Amino acid sequence: MAIKLLLRTLLHLFASAALATVTFIVLVPSAYWIYDRYFFVRNLFSAVVNGFGETLIFYAMWLAMFFFYFIIIQLWFYSYFKRMNDTVRQMADGTLQLDSQLPVKRSPFGEMAVNVNRLAGRLHHALEEERRAEQTKNELITNVSHDLRTPLTSIIGYLGLIEQDRCRDEVEMRQYVQIAYEKSQRLNVLINDLFEYTRMRHTVATYKETSFNLIELLGELLAQYRLPLEECGMSSELRTKETNVSVKGDAVKLVRVFENLIANAMNYGREGKRLLVSVEVENGWAITEVVNFGEPISSMDLPHIFDRFYRVDKSRTRWEGGSGLGLAIAKSIVDIHSGKITVTSDADGTCFRVALPIVR
Repeated sequence: MAIKLLLRTLLHLFASAALATVTFIVLVPSAYWIYDRYFFVRNLFSAVVNGFGETLIFYAMWLAMFFFYFIIIQLWFYSYFKRMNDTVRQMADGTLQLDSQLPVKRSPFGEMAVNVNRLAGRLHHALEEERRAEQTKNELITNVSHDLRTPLTSIIGYLGLIEQDRCRDEVEMRQYVQIAYEKSQRLNVLINDLFEYTRMRHTVATYKETSFNLIELLGELLAQYRLPLEECGMSSELRTKETNVSVKGDAVKLVRVFENLIANAMNYGREGKRLLVSVEVENGWAITEVVNFGEPISSMDLPHIFDRFYRVDKSRTRWEGGSGLGLAIAKSIVDIHSGKITVTSDADGTCFRVALPIVR
């Protein structure tokens, strides 16, 4: 940039000299015309020439014009730099938004303008991320406070009735104890899910990477869920043409992903009476689809399905289903395995699609 400024300054010197010369050539005849026409000008000019000499006067006039043009050109040239400085100062003072952009011109300062725009863009992005993080934290605190208070209030209420001997008989007391126990179990689920979600989001969870057969893992998982699925009135099927699909990752955490998808199908897709799990290999990816045939998810809910605490069925309380964190945890686990998880839903079924890189 220093070389560009030096070359531009030399160009300005040359242009100023050329303009001064052209102006001098144009003005000299006019000066002589004025000299011949006005007597007082002739006397004044003669006195100056006698005092300094005609050649020195011409040189002085040329130099005056040269410096005049050079100053004008420099002021015009550095006005772009002044504008950049004013913009940066206004951004620093907060009177101008950080997403404002400087016009980029073809000059030695053009590259600086590009860098200022990039810096302003990154600062704006960083501030937006900070605002979103603060909003997310506040929402998390609000949701956690609400979800912890709801079962805790019930537990305190029922235990209070027992403490005050307000039970009619032992049967009613056992009923209150059972309700308090169920609420405490729900509370435990939420606390564990919150802990797991926080670990996944901040990547501090222990990650034990091994190679395993995805087909075997899913087969064993469906076998474990056979009875719970039957209790919900659902059947399950594993459909695949493959016998061995080798995937590298933490098997325990990936089991958690598919457990959450199966539990989601049991909670919201039991009306369809069927759960279909399919596996295929596609362009170096192991594609697992978990499909339930219950009521489809609306297009308004689909974009938020992996948001924490988001529930499709607003008529249910949080404690009639899971913690509202299952799908958020599943997405976090898939992300740390460099995979992808998506969902589609229509009248034919709701399909969660998990793509994981396979081991060659």
